[in-house]
Amino acid sequence: PEHAPELYGMVADLARRANLPMPRVYVIPEDAPNAFATGRNPENAAVAFTEGILQDLNREELEGVAAHELAHIKNRDILLSTVAASLAGAIMYLAQMAQFAAFFGAYGRGDDEEGGGGGLLGIIVAAIVAPIAATLLQMAVSRSREYLADATGAQIAGTPVGLANALHRLDEAAHREELHCASEATAHMYIVNPLSGGGLASLFSTHPPM
Repeated sequence: PEHAPELYGMVADLARRANLPMPRVYVIPEDAPNAFATGRNPENAAVAFTEGILQDLNREELEGVAAHELAHIKNRDILLSTVAASLAGAIMYLAQMAQFAAFFGAYGRGDDEEGGGGGLLGIIVAAIVAPIAATLLQMAVSRSREYLADATGAQIAGTPVGLANALHRLDEAAHREELHCASEATAHMYIVNPLSGGGLASLFSTHPPM
């Protein structure tokens, strides 16, 4: 609280409006503007904001971002995202095992067994398609939760204008400034994907494009 009293007071006020326990508040020493929420449940949650977002956004915009992150906590999106990621990982693992089994099975049967080639091809195709389908499913879940967090966050803040303006500015900043602490493993947590680019990459962004 002593490092960012205005931010702490804002989050405390929004948490009261949302009927949530006060989350831990962190400030990340990064110039790129961004924010995220984490925690397995509302009682063990935290919200983090970069120094850049505190400097770049006005109060209404920052309040919209904070409300959006609290909405993720209220809707237990962190837990749901973890489950979705685990299911996607399990599907990819099973697909890889099926591919290995197909190759070893083909060697065991030999080349003369009728129908072996077609079955092997089918398993290989399934092993390729399954991970893609799992990734698309995970992205669909993420986007649906982002839409819900947008709506819930607007209710908490009392207006959708601040968040809408903030998302536009954050999306532009993500293409200009690098968030050094982000990685592929953590990029999905942020309100705007710090690793996303234009073109095809935008299709896999967890937040709906502006």
